[in-house]
Amino acid sequence: MIIVLNGTSSAGKTTLGKALQDMLPTPYLLIGIDTVVFALPRRYVNELWTQELCRYEYDGDRIAKIVPLPRYHAMVRGLHASVASLARAGLDVIMDHCLVEPAWADDLLAAFAGLDVLRVGVVCPLAVVEERERSRGDRTLGWASAHYDVIHRYLPYDLTVDTSRADPSGCAEAVAAELTRRFGR
Repeated sequence: MIIVLNGTSSAGKTTLGKALQDMLPTPYLLIGIDTVVFALPRRYVNELWTQELCRYEYDGDRIAKIVPLPRYHAMVRGLHASVASLARAGLDVIMDHCLVEPAWADDLLAAFAGLDVLRVGVVCPLAVVEERERSRGDRTLGWASAHYDVIHRYLPYDLTVDTSRADPSGCAEAVAAELTRRFGR
């Protein structure tokens, strides 16, 4: 079983994933794009980020768009293949993702073909995700808004949860109920 949590940066995907891990009766691995990004050498996450992984386009001093470069595309494809392999090996996985490219959604759907997949849109108003981004102190300011208009365009959802309207356990309960309804799990 794969549960895909897709939403903009700071929408609450990882927190929801951890709540699901605590709630679901069987163990689920929580893996996301951050798992892959933070497996890189520190120099890529720091000084080489905008040279090797993503290019930022600005509107004044604000990030308006994040353009993934070839290495980042490869990391996303690798994430999809890895999660699919884990599921095919019999492990349940919660995948925390930011699908901002149509090709990524196509690759995800192809990689997960034949597997049980629950696709969950994790939504939250822009003002809330921007405040979360500022208050966390470990985020690049502007990521949430740069993804906001495209994040939910490319992947059809089985369920959508709003992390500004329900706490993590409430959102996890909704996901668990849909998992039971669709897959009997």
